[in-house]
Amino acid sequence: RSSLASIGMNTVKFSFKGRSEAVTAPESISSAALLALARNSLQIDDDIVLKLIFKGKTIAQQNMPANDGSSAVDDEGSKRAFPEGVKIAKSGAKVIVMGTMTSGIATLNSMRSDPLMRGFDEEKLSVSKAKRSGVTSSTFWGPKLGSQHPKYKFCRLEECKDASFGTRPTSSTPHAFEARRLLEQLATDPGVVQVLTSRDLVVGCLGEIDPIDDRLMQKKQQEGACLLGYNTNHGLRIDIKLRTDDLSGFRPYNELASTLIHELSHNWVSEHDALFWTNFGQMRVEYLWKHACLILGGLFVNGKRTASLALVMHMIVFPSDGRDTPTKAKLMDNICQSVMKELAGEMAQHRLPVQLVAPAVIGFGKDLMLETKDDSIGIGQGQRLGTLSDDISGLSVRERALAAAEKR
Repeated sequence: RSSLASIGMNTVKFSFKGRSEAVTAPESISSAALLALARNSLQIDDDIVLKLIFKGKTIAQQNMPANDGSSAVDDEGSKRAFPEGVKIAKSGAKVIVMGTMTSGIATLNSMRSDPLMRGFDEEKLSVSKAKRSGVTSSTFWGPKLGSQHPKYKFCRLEECKDASFGTRPTSSTPHAFEARRLLEQLATDPGVVQVLTSRDLVVGCLGEIDPIDDRLMQKKQQEGACLLGYNTNHGLRIDIKLRTDDLSGFRPYNELASTLIHELSHNWVSEHDALFWTNFGQMRVEYLWKHACLILGGLFVNGKRTASLALVMHMIVFPSDGRDTPTKAKLMDNICQSVMKELAGEMAQHRLPVQLVAPAVIGFGKDLMLETKDDSIGIGQGQRLGTLSDDISGLSVRERALAAAEKR
């Protein structure tokens, strides 16, 4: 090596697909000349495009052959392959040779990208845009309802990664992506958004409880209790247990939403006393009332009511109400009955009678109903299906039927 260096020569060891060849080359050899030397010494066919890598960096790269079959090197082919001052070991410069068939490159370039899949650049742009806006959105509740309030919201969502609780690719537990979508669904639930907005609430993070290695959950289980969620520092962070005990799926959505509102109530009161249950009951009434207003307003999301998507329709509309949509007063009465029943079961665990909070919760519901104006929820602004949006009140029945048929 020392004798070669004295005359300006280097030993170059090419490595390609398990084969290696050692050659001598001038220290100032160009990238194009080094490519030709590698092809000749390793006897590589001309239909393979080469790339040379030295110390982790590309020092020479060949472009696709031209139509006449001649090889083409990039614009830097005339530059030195080995930069000046680079240290080369005494044993020689070890250069990795990478080759790709021209037919494979042509096939790849001719393929169209899937329009339904984001590229890396598009994904990075989408993530940065979401971070700048700071507003979580979800398509579950439709385009009109699928976003948080710009100010009163969950600032960050944090799902539990699969690796953190020891799952394997063959396990049946839902993927972390599904957990993320479920957190987005909770954060953009119209009822939850209403509760946050009316109370000016901002929560630092909405996260998922680790189903296996959560210390607080383990402590509660040792005490004989079941932890479904907890609130850290009065709203700095709220964590919810999303998965079932056997990790085979998620808990029912209506239970998750109730747990989230339970933890939001801890923003004001830590202990499970009468004040806490009063606040929780009022928040539950407001949550259900928001979905009831969307029923009265005639809103559908993918052919379903939001109350059906939230699995709370049975708490708002009773089977005894018949097929017609109940009145505002009837819906609020149903909601108050449902919330009182829910509170009775939960307060019994803390040896508290529901009668302690019933007057405050029911009174809150009545005031909320009276404050809700018909025009604010779309009552009276609907239109019979098949009619024109223009004023047709002056037309006869036959003319209206013809106009509707013409529009269809």
